[in-house]
Amino acid sequence: MNPQIEKLYQIALKKERFIIGLMSGTSLDGLDVALCRIENAGKATKISLEKFITMDYEDIFRTKVREIFAKRTIDQQLLSGLNAYVGITHANLINQALASWNISADQIDCIASHGQTVYHAPQSLTKDQNWPNSTLQIGDGDHIAKHTGIITLSDFRQKHIAAGGEGAPLAAYGDYLLFSHPTENRFLLNIGGISNFTFIPSHQNNLEAYATDLGPGNTMMNQYMKAHFNQEMDRDAIVAKKGTVNESLLERLLAEEFLNLAFPKTTGPELFNLDYLKEAQRRSETLGLSAEDVMATLNRFSAQAMINGIRKQATGLSNVSVYISGGGLHNPLLFDYIKANLPDIKVDSFATLGIDPDAKEAVLFALLANETLVGNKSNVTHIKDSPAVCMGKISLPQ
Repeated sequence: MNPQIEKLYQIALKKERFIIGLMSGTSLDGLDVALCRIENAGKATKISLEKFITMDYEDIFRTKVREIFAKRTIDQQLLSGLNAYVGITHANLINQALASWNISADQIDCIASHGQTVYHAPQSLTKDQNWPNSTLQIGDGDHIAKHTGIITLSDFRQKHIAAGGEGAPLAAYGDYLLFSHPTENRFLLNIGGISNFTFIPSHQNNLEAYATDLGPGNTMMNQYMKAHFNQEMDRDAIVAKKGTVNESLLERLLAEEFLNLAFPKTTGPELFNLDYLKEAQRRSETLGLSAEDVMATLNRFSAQAMINGIRKQATGLSNVSVYISGGGLHNPLLFDYIKANLPDIKVDSFATLGIDPDAKEAVLFALLANETLVGNKSNVTHIKDSPAVCMGKISLPQ
Protein backbone atom coordinates (compact mmCIF):
# COMPACT_ATOMS: atom_id res chain seq x y z
CA MET A 1 0.00 0.00 0.00
CA ASN A 2 1.19 3.51 -0.75
CA PRO A 3 2.40 4.86 2.62
CA GLN A 4 0.40 8.06 2.04
CA ILE A 5 -2.80 6.02 1.70
CA GLU A 6 -1.83 4.13 4.84
CA LYS A 7 -1.39 7.46 6.63
CA LEU A 8 -4.83 8.60 5.46
CA TYR A 9 -6.31 5.35 6.81
CA GLN A 10 -4.62 5.85 10.16
CA ILE A 11 -5.90 9.43 10.38
CA ALA A 12 -9.44 8.14 9.87
CA LEU A 13 -8.98 5.69 12.76
CA LYS A 14 -7.82 8.33 15.25
CA LYS A 15 -10.01 9.32 18.19
CA GLU A 16 -9.49 12.98 17.32
CA ARG A 17 -8.05 14.83 14.35
CA PHE A 18 -6.30 18.16 14.05
CA ILE A 19 -7.56 19.80 10.86
CA ILE A 20 -6.74 23.23 9.49
CA GLY A 21 -9.72 24.88 7.79
CA LEU A 22 -9.07 27.63 5.25
CA MET A 23 -11.42 30.28 3.93
CA SER A 24 -10.71 33.03 1.42
CA GLY A 25 -13.79 35.05 0.62
CA THR A 26 -14.74 37.27 -2.29
CA SER A 27 -13.75 40.35 -0.25
CA LEU A 28 -10.09 39.26 -0.61
CA ASP A 29 -9.17 40.67 2.80
CA GLY A 30 -7.03 37.68 3.70
CA LEU A 31 -6.83 33.95 4.37
CA ASP A 32 -8.67 32.68 7.45
CA VAL A 33 -6.68 29.84 9.03
CA ALA A 34 -8.53 27.85 11.71
CA LEU A 35 -6.87 24.97 13.54
CA CYS A 36 -9.60 22.68 14.81
CA ARG A 37 -9.58 19.63 17.04
CA ILE A 38 -12.42 17.34 15.93
CA GLU A 39 -13.80 14.18 17.48
CA ASN A 40 -16.34 11.78 15.99
CA ALA A 41 -18.55 12.64 13.00
CA GLY A 42 -22.15 13.45 12.13
CA LYS A 43 -24.31 14.78 14.96
CA ALA A 44 -21.82 13.30 17.45
CA THR A 45 -19.15 15.72 16.19
CA LYS A 46 -17.29 17.66 18.84
CA ILE A 47 -15.20 20.54 17.55
CA SER A 48 -12.82 22.89 19.33
CA LEU A 49 -11.20 25.92 17.73
CA GLU A 50 -7.62 25.67 18.98
CA LYS A 51 -6.02 28.53 17.01
CA PHE A 52 -7.25 31.15 14.56
CA ILE A 53 -5.62 33.87 12.51
CA THR A 54 -6.40 35.89 9.40
CA MET A 55 -3.31 36.21 7.24
CA ASP A 56 -3.44 39.41 5.20
CA TYR A 57 -2.96 39.25 1.44
CA GLU A 58 -0.44 41.46 -0.29
CA ASP A 59 -1.86 44.06 -2.65
CA ILE A 60 -0.37 42.27 -5.68
CA PHE A 61 -2.37 39.15 -4.76
CA ARG A 62 -5.63 41.09 -4.63
CA THR A 63 -4.84 42.92 -7.87
CA LYS A 64 -4.11 39.75 -9.83
CA VAL A 65 -7.19 37.89 -8.59
CA ARG A 66 -9.41 40.87 -9.39
CA GLU A 67 -8.19 40.76 -13.00
CA ILE A 68 -10.16 37.54 -13.48
CA PHE A 69 -12.70 37.61 -10.65
CA ALA A 70 -16.35 37.36 -11.78
CA LYS A 71 -15.41 38.24 -15.39
CA ARG A 72 -16.54 36.29 -18.45
CA THR A 73 -13.60 37.37 -20.61
CA ILE A 74 -10.18 36.84 -19.07
CA ASP A 75 -6.53 36.04 -19.83
CA GLN A 76 -6.36 32.22 -19.78
CA GLN A 77 -2.64 32.22 -19.00
CA LEU A 78 -3.31 34.41 -15.97
CA LEU A 79 -6.05 32.03 -14.78
CA SER A 80 -3.77 29.02 -15.19
CA GLY A 81 -0.92 30.74 -13.40
CA LEU A 82 -3.12 31.98 -10.58
CA ASN A 83 -4.38 28.46 -9.85
CA ALA A 84 -0.85 27.51 -8.86
CA TYR A 85 0.05 30.94 -7.42
CA VAL A 86 -2.92 30.99 -5.05
CA GLY A 87 -2.15 27.45 -3.90
CA ILE A 88 1.50 28.32 -3.22
CA THR A 89 0.53 31.56 -1.49
CA HIS A 90 -1.94 29.76 0.76
CA ALA A 91 0.66 27.10 1.56
CA ASN A 92 3.17 29.78 2.56
CA LEU A 93 0.61 31.51 4.77
CA ILE A 94 -0.23 28.19 6.47
CA ASN A 95 3.46 27.59 7.14
CA GLN A 96 3.76 31.09 8.61
CA ALA A 97 0.71 30.53 10.83
CA LEU A 98 2.06 27.21 12.09
CA ALA A 99 5.43 28.80 12.86
CA SER A 100 3.75 31.61 14.81
CA TRP A 101 1.87 28.99 16.85
CA ASN A 102 5.03 26.89 17.35
CA ILE A 103 3.27 23.91 15.79
CA SER A 104 4.96 21.57 13.32
CA ALA A 105 3.36 20.24 10.13
CA ASP A 106 3.51 16.65 11.38
CA GLN A 107 1.12 17.59 14.20
CA ILE A 108 -1.59 18.41 11.63
CA ASP A 109 -3.66 15.58 10.15
CA CYS A 110 -4.98 17.44 7.12
CA ILE A 111 -5.87 20.79 5.57
CA ALA A 112 -9.34 21.68 4.31
CA SER A 113 -9.03 24.38 1.64
CA HIS A 114 -11.97 26.26 0.22
CA GLY A 115 -9.84 27.99 -2.41
CA GLN A 116 -10.49 31.35 -4.02
CA THR A 117 -13.76 31.69 -5.90
CA VAL A 118 -13.26 33.39 -9.26
CA TYR A 119 -16.53 32.52 -11.00
CA HIS A 120 -19.88 31.14 -9.89
CA ALA A 121 -22.29 30.13 -12.63
CA PRO A 122 -25.37 28.11 -11.66
CA GLN A 123 -28.08 28.09 -14.31
CA SER A 124 -30.35 30.03 -11.96
CA LEU A 125 -27.89 32.92 -12.22
CA THR A 126 -26.70 32.62 -15.83
CA LYS A 127 -30.16 31.76 -17.28
CA ASP A 128 -28.23 29.63 -19.78
CA GLN A 129 -29.56 26.07 -20.08
CA ASN A 130 -26.83 25.08 -22.55
CA TRP A 131 -24.33 24.63 -19.75
CA PRO A 132 -24.65 22.73 -16.46
CA ASN A 133 -24.34 24.41 -13.08
CA SER A 134 -20.71 25.33 -12.51
CA THR A 135 -18.38 27.13 -10.15
CA LEU A 136 -14.63 27.66 -10.05
CA GLN A 137 -12.38 27.95 -7.01
CA ILE A 138 -8.64 28.23 -7.69
CA GLY A 139 -5.69 27.49 -5.42
CA ASP A 140 -4.62 23.99 -6.38
CA GLY A 141 -4.69 21.46 -3.53
CA ASP A 142 -1.62 19.59 -4.79
CA HIS A 143 0.46 22.75 -4.43
CA ILE A 144 -0.80 23.23 -0.87
CA ALA A 145 -0.05 19.61 0.03
CA LYS A 146 3.41 19.67 -1.52
CA HIS A 147 4.50 22.99 0.00
CA THR A 148 3.17 22.22 3.50
CA GLY A 149 3.80 18.46 3.63
CA ILE A 150 0.20 17.99 4.84
CA ILE A 151 -2.60 15.96 3.23
CA THR A 152 -5.02 18.47 1.72
CA LEU A 153 -8.72 18.27 0.87
CA SER A 154 -9.92 20.95 -1.54
CA ASP A 155 -12.41 21.85 -4.28
CA PHE A 156 -15.41 20.95 -2.10
CA ARG A 157 -18.07 22.58 -4.26
CA GLN A 158 -17.63 20.34 -7.33
CA LYS A 159 -19.16 17.25 -5.67
CA HIS A 160 -22.17 19.33 -4.64
CA ILE A 161 -22.71 20.32 -8.27
CA ALA A 162 -22.00 16.83 -9.60
CA ALA A 163 -24.71 15.50 -7.29
CA GLY A 164 -27.30 18.00 -8.55
CA GLY A 165 -26.69 21.05 -6.37
CA GLU A 166 -25.54 24.55 -7.30
CA GLY A 167 -22.24 24.46 -5.42
CA ALA A 168 -23.39 26.91 -2.76
CA PRO A 169 -24.00 27.61 -0.03
CA LEU A 170 -22.33 24.70 1.78
CA ALA A 171 -22.70 26.08 5.29
CA ALA A 172 -25.84 24.02 5.96
CA TYR A 173 -23.85 20.80 6.21
CA GLY A 174 -21.76 21.93 9.15
CA ASP A 175 -24.37 24.17 10.72
CA TYR A 176 -26.93 21.37 10.77
CA LEU A 177 -24.54 18.97 12.51
CA LEU A 178 -23.22 21.43 15.08
CA PHE A 179 -25.93 23.95 15.93
CA SER A 180 -29.35 22.31 15.97
CA HIS A 181 -31.35 23.20 19.09
CA PRO A 182 -34.30 21.50 20.84
CA THR A 183 -36.50 24.60 21.12
CA GLU A 184 -34.86 27.50 19.25
CA ASN A 185 -35.43 28.20 15.55
CA ARG A 186 -32.08 29.49 14.37
CA PHE A 187 -30.87 31.61 11.49
CA LEU A 188 -27.09 31.53 11.18
CA LEU A 189 -26.53 34.66 9.11
CA ASN A 190 -23.14 35.03 7.46
CA ILE A 191 -22.35 38.44 5.98
CA GLY A 192 -19.42 37.95 3.64
CA GLY A 193 -19.20 39.31 0.12
CA ILE A 194 -22.59 37.69 -0.43
CA SER A 195 -24.97 37.30 2.50
CA ASN A 196 -26.42 33.89 3.30
CA PHE A 197 -28.14 32.13 6.13
CA THR A 198 -28.60 28.60 7.32
CA PHE A 199 -32.08 28.02 8.72
CA ILE A 200 -32.07 25.35 11.42
CA PRO A 201 -35.55 24.59 12.74
CA SER A 202 -36.00 23.50 16.33
CA HIS A 203 -36.54 19.84 17.10
CA GLN A 204 -40.16 20.69 17.89
CA ASN A 205 -41.31 21.15 14.29
CA ASN A 206 -40.94 19.17 11.08
CA LEU A 207 -39.41 21.85 8.88
CA GLU A 208 -36.22 21.07 6.96
CA ALA A 209 -32.89 22.79 7.49
CA TYR A 210 -31.36 24.56 4.50
CA ALA A 211 -28.82 27.18 3.49
CA THR A 212 -29.48 29.95 1.02
CA ASP A 213 -27.86 33.04 -0.38
CA LEU A 214 -29.83 36.23 0.22
CA GLY A 215 -28.11 38.87 -1.89
CA PRO A 216 -25.22 41.29 -1.46
CA GLY A 217 -23.40 41.40 1.84
CA ASN A 218 -20.22 43.44 1.64
CA THR A 219 -19.37 42.95 -2.02
CA MET A 220 -20.97 46.05 -3.56
CA MET A 221 -19.87 48.28 -0.70
CA ASN A 222 -16.31 46.98 -0.96
CA GLN A 223 -16.23 47.36 -4.74
CA TYR A 224 -17.50 50.94 -4.45
CA MET A 225 -14.99 51.82 -1.74
CA LYS A 226 -12.15 50.46 -3.85
CA ALA A 227 -13.28 52.33 -6.97
CA HIS A 228 -14.00 55.70 -5.31
CA PHE A 229 -11.78 55.82 -2.21
CA ASN A 230 -9.07 53.24 -3.01
CA GLN A 231 -9.93 51.46 0.24
CA GLU A 232 -10.72 47.78 0.70
CA MET A 233 -13.82 48.43 2.80
CA ASP A 234 -15.86 51.06 4.60
CA ARG A 235 -14.30 50.34 7.98
CA ASP A 236 -16.76 51.02 10.83
CA ALA A 237 -19.18 52.40 8.16
CA ILE A 238 -17.45 55.77 8.43
CA VAL A 239 -18.37 56.80 4.87
CA ALA A 240 -21.91 55.37 4.90
CA LYS A 241 -22.69 57.16 8.17
CA LYS A 242 -21.95 60.50 6.49
CA GLY A 243 -24.51 59.87 3.77
CA THR A 244 -28.28 59.71 3.44
CA VAL A 245 -30.19 56.75 2.05
CA ASN A 246 -31.74 57.58 -1.32
CA GLU A 247 -35.13 55.88 -1.41
CA SER A 248 -35.44 55.93 -5.21
CA LEU A 249 -32.12 54.17 -5.68
CA LEU A 250 -32.88 51.75 -2.86
CA GLU A 251 -36.21 50.81 -4.44
CA ARG A 252 -34.52 50.13 -7.78
CA LEU A 253 -31.74 48.05 -6.16
CA LEU A 254 -34.36 45.95 -4.37
CA ALA A 255 -36.28 45.32 -7.61
CA GLU A 256 -33.91 42.54 -8.73
CA GLU A 257 -35.79 39.31 -9.54
CA PHE A 258 -33.33 37.14 -7.61
CA LEU A 259 -34.35 38.73 -4.30
CA ASN A 260 -37.88 37.34 -4.65
CA LEU A 261 -36.98 33.80 -5.72
CA ALA A 262 -37.91 30.92 -3.42
CA PHE A 263 -35.34 29.51 -1.01
CA PRO A 264 -32.79 27.98 -1.30
CA LYS A 265 -30.96 29.91 -4.03
CA THR A 266 -27.46 31.08 -4.84
CA THR A 267 -25.88 34.16 -6.37
CA GLY A 268 -22.59 36.06 -6.49
CA PRO A 269 -20.74 39.21 -7.54
CA GLU A 270 -21.40 38.13 -11.12
CA LEU A 271 -24.83 39.75 -10.52
CA PHE A 272 -24.33 42.15 -7.62
CA ASN A 273 -21.53 44.46 -8.76
CA LEU A 274 -20.85 48.05 -9.80
CA ASP A 275 -22.49 47.51 -13.20
CA TYR A 276 -25.66 46.55 -11.35
CA LEU A 277 -25.36 49.71 -9.25
CA LYS A 278 -24.78 51.92 -12.27
CA GLU A 279 -27.84 50.54 -14.06
CA ALA A 280 -29.95 51.04 -10.94
CA GLN A 281 -28.73 54.63 -10.69
CA ARG A 282 -29.51 55.22 -14.34
CA ARG A 283 -33.06 53.88 -13.99
CA SER A 284 -33.68 55.83 -10.77
CA GLU A 285 -32.09 59.00 -12.16
CA THR A 286 -29.61 59.15 -9.27
CA LEU A 287 -26.29 59.21 -11.14
CA GLY A 288 -25.44 62.51 -9.47
CA LEU A 289 -25.53 61.21 -5.90
CA SER A 290 -22.59 61.89 -3.64
CA ALA A 291 -20.33 58.94 -2.84
CA GLU A 292 -21.45 59.11 0.78
CA ASP A 293 -25.14 58.85 -0.20
CA VAL A 294 -24.39 55.91 -2.49
CA MET A 295 -22.58 54.11 0.31
CA ALA A 296 -25.40 54.78 2.75
CA THR A 297 -27.85 53.36 0.22
CA LEU A 298 -25.71 50.30 -0.53
CA ASN A 299 -25.43 49.62 3.19
CA ARG A 300 -29.22 49.82 3.54
CA PHE A 301 -29.70 47.65 0.43
CA SER A 302 -27.63 44.83 1.89
CA ALA A 303 -29.36 45.10 5.27
CA GLN A 304 -32.86 45.20 3.79
CA ALA A 305 -32.25 42.18 1.55
CA MET A 306 -31.18 40.19 4.61
CA ILE A 307 -34.09 41.41 6.72
CA ASN A 308 -36.63 40.56 4.01
CA GLY A 309 -35.20 37.07 3.62
CA ILE A 310 -35.25 36.32 7.34
CA ARG A 311 -38.78 37.66 7.77
CA LYS A 312 -39.95 35.48 4.87
CA GLN A 313 -38.85 32.27 6.59
CA ALA A 314 -39.55 33.36 10.17
CA THR A 315 -43.23 34.17 9.58
CA GLY A 316 -45.34 32.06 11.91
CA LEU A 317 -42.40 30.82 13.97
CA SER A 318 -41.79 31.53 17.65
CA ASN A 319 -38.54 31.54 19.64
CA VAL A 320 -36.47 32.72 16.68
CA SER A 321 -32.82 33.81 16.94
CA VAL A 322 -30.35 35.20 14.41
CA TYR A 323 -26.62 34.71 14.99
CA ILE A 324 -24.36 36.81 12.76
CA SER A 325 -20.87 36.01 11.50
CA GLY A 326 -18.63 37.26 8.70
CA GLY A 327 -17.06 40.63 7.99
CA GLY A 328 -20.42 42.41 8.01
CA LEU A 329 -20.72 41.74 11.74
CA HIS A 330 -18.10 44.48 12.21
CA ASN A 331 -20.09 47.06 10.24
CA PRO A 332 -22.04 48.83 13.01
CA LEU A 333 -24.50 50.57 10.68
CA LEU A 334 -25.38 47.27 9.03
CA PHE A 335 -25.65 45.31 12.28
CA ASP A 336 -27.68 47.94 14.14
CA TYR A 337 -30.19 48.32 11.29
CA ILE A 338 -30.74 44.56 11.02
CA LYS A 339 -31.25 44.29 14.79
CA ALA A 340 -33.61 47.27 14.96
CA ASN A 341 -35.76 45.97 12.12
CA LEU A 342 -36.19 42.46 13.47
CA PRO A 343 -37.76 43.56 16.77
CA ASP A 344 -39.45 40.23 17.55
CA ILE A 345 -36.30 38.20 16.90
CA LYS A 346 -33.18 37.88 19.03
CA VAL A 347 -30.18 39.13 17.04
CA ASP A 348 -26.70 38.45 18.36
CA SER A 349 -23.12 37.69 17.38
CA PHE A 350 -22.26 34.11 16.41
CA ALA A 351 -19.76 34.23 19.29
CA THR A 352 -22.73 33.45 21.55
CA LEU A 353 -22.62 29.90 20.15
CA GLY A 354 -19.03 29.43 21.26
CA ILE A 355 -17.02 29.93 18.06
CA ASP A 356 -15.22 33.06 16.89
CA PRO A 357 -17.59 34.50 14.24
CA ASP A 358 -14.66 35.46 12.01
CA ALA A 359 -13.50 31.83 12.03
CA LYS A 360 -16.88 30.22 11.38
CA GLU A 361 -16.55 29.47 7.66
CA ALA A 362 -13.00 28.14 7.98
CA VAL A 363 -14.17 25.91 10.85
CA LEU A 364 -17.02 24.58 8.74
CA PHE A 365 -14.66 23.52 5.97
CA ALA A 366 -12.57 21.66 8.54
CA LEU A 367 -15.76 19.86 9.52
CA LEU A 368 -16.54 19.03 5.87
CA ALA A 369 -13.09 17.46 5.55
CA ASN A 370 -13.69 15.46 8.72
CA GLU A 371 -16.96 14.14 7.28
CA THR A 372 -15.12 13.03 4.13
CA LEU A 373 -12.51 11.20 6.20
CA VAL A 374 -14.70 9.53 8.82
CA GLY A 375 -18.32 10.51 8.19
CA ASN A 376 -21.10 9.29 5.97
CA LYS A 377 -23.46 10.99 3.56
CA SER A 378 -26.37 9.71 5.66
CA ASN A 379 -25.35 12.30 8.29
CA VAL A 380 -26.76 15.08 6.09
CA THR A 381 -29.86 13.59 4.50
CA HIS A 382 -32.30 16.04 6.09
CA ILE A 383 -31.14 19.25 4.45
CA LYS A 384 -33.63 20.71 1.97
CA ASP A 385 -32.62 20.63 -1.72
CA SER A 386 -29.03 19.71 -0.85
CA PRO A 387 -27.50 16.45 -2.06
CA ALA A 388 -26.33 14.07 0.66
CA VAL A 389 -22.63 13.90 -0.19
CA CYS A 390 -19.18 13.95 1.33
CA MET A 391 -17.08 16.58 -0.44
CA GLY A 392 -13.49 17.43 -1.25
CA LYS A 393 -10.71 16.10 -3.45
CA ILE A 394 -7.72 14.57 -1.64
CA SER A 395 -4.17 15.67 -2.47
CA LEU A 396 -1.20 13.77 -1.07
CA PRO A 397 2.10 15.54 -0.27
CA GLN A 398 4.27 12.84 -1.84
